[in-house]
Amino acid sequence: MTRNARQTGTLYVLAAFVAWGLLPVYWKALQSVPTREILAHRIFWAFVFVSFLLWKQRRWAEFKWTFRSRRNRWVCILTAAIIGSNWFIYIWAINHDHIVDTSLGYFINPLITVLLGVIFLREKLNPWQVTALVLASIGVGYLTLQYGRIPWIALSLALTFGFYGLLRKTARIESLIGIMAETGLLSFLALAYLLLLAVRSDGSAGTAPAAIHLLLIGAGLVTATPLLWYTIGVRRIKLSTAGFLQYIAPSMQLLLAVLVYGESFTRTHLISFGLIWIALLIFSLSNTPLLNRASLTSASD
Repeated sequence: MTRNARQTGTLYVLAAFVAWGLLPVYWKALQSVPTREILAHRIFWAFVFVSFLLWKQRRWAEFKWTFRSRRNRWVCILTAAIIGSNWFIYIWAINHDHIVDTSLGYFINPLITVLLGVIFLREKLNPWQVTALVLASIGVGYLTLQYGRIPWIALSLALTFGFYGLLRKTARIESLIGIMAETGLLSFLALAYLLLLAVRSDGSAGTAPAAIHLLLIGAGLVTATPLLWYTIGVRRIKLSTAGFLQYIAPSMQLLLAVLVYGESFTRTHLISFGLIWIALLIFSLSNTPLLNRASLTSASD
């Protein structure tokens, strides 16, 4: 992989995480709509948007050729199920005032991503990187003990997105085609659910203001665009690098949660987040000459 390719990949992943950091504002604007309905619109309109891009680029033949492979079909079924679950949990958490928990999940995710890279891709960790993983684990464990319950929102988001990134990195499926397949598989269920709501007159169709309808349609664009950026970028850089660029999104989400939406940030949160932030800092610096020399000196002693 050339240096230019790595730089381009980094920029794509960076743009995706900035967009994801601002997403709570978008979903909060749809707080009056039930989570399942938002998700159905998100899936269907993302499918429409990606289908248009594929048609515009005249790549339907490539799409059909890609899915002659049984392995590719199974990978897309798995990634569709995983990303659909991630989207539902995320929207539900945002609109039930758990943005701090979603932020924690996406702070944990880089460590999960790194761990998956080690387990499945045999990526190597130096002692500083191992230290970072241990500190982050202590942070999550402390939060669990203090609250007496597992932070399921955070862990669910971290695990689903971590496995999604792993599968998309290892699959031999081009980014746009992969997203097309995932949203296409999910759109059958999404459209069926929306039609059911319309028949039962239970949904927002016909009752919600025009602005809500526009936001629901726009959900496809704000979903597919950063996901496309991420899947393009993650194939050009190390999985561990992609993981540690992700701190941008949860940092933005945490600031929005506390400063804009007034969610509480307790002493327990501060200690737990603090340990994870230190872990992220150590891992980010783990490949610098200073820490590498310190590691080598320690090993020689």
